[in-house]
Amino acid sequence: MSRSNRHRFQNEVNAGSMADIAFLLLIFFLVTTQIDTDKGIFVKLPYWEANPPKTDIPSRNVFSIKVNGENELLVEGKATKIDDLTREIKDFIMNPFMDHHLASAPNKAVVALQNDRGTSYQTYVGVYNEIKRAYAELWEEEANRRYGKSFLDLPKLAQLEIRAAIPSVISESEPTDF
Repeated sequence: MSRSNRHRFQNEVNAGSMADIAFLLLIFFLVTTQIDTDKGIFVKLPYWEANPPKTDIPSRNVFSIKVNGENELLVEGKATKIDDLTREIKDFIMNPFMDHHLASAPNKAVVALQNDRGTSYQTYVGVYNEIKRAYAELWEEEANRRYGKSFLDLPKLAQLEIRAAIPSVISESEPTDF
């Protein structure tokens, strides 16, 4: 056998198409991979109006929550622990003893939240969760009282009826320096 025939029979892998295959695999994985993103807090924002109408809300219908830079809560002018917040909000909204310092009706109650620029995100979210928990518990209690069922088991129309009777009204103001 001549020397030129020996070189012709050597096994080689053609690597020219390997780059194309790697590129196609890279594109496939980039297109099909789902990346988890932070969803944040779901809040229904009011519609923007150039000149919003001025509404006077009686102070008795506003439940004030302030959080300072040291993550301390001041609820209705008194220092409060975050663990007591849900109960206090529920008592304010429902006003079971018709106290003239609490909300005149559940559909007129407003929970006002204001925090300091130094408030930690964890404390802010904790307070916000307690406010949402209070409303969720009120809706659940009202569903059990009216229909004898859990709020989530009710048809959409009944849920809307309960939410109209006890609307979730949370007012957040700009952070300040307390």
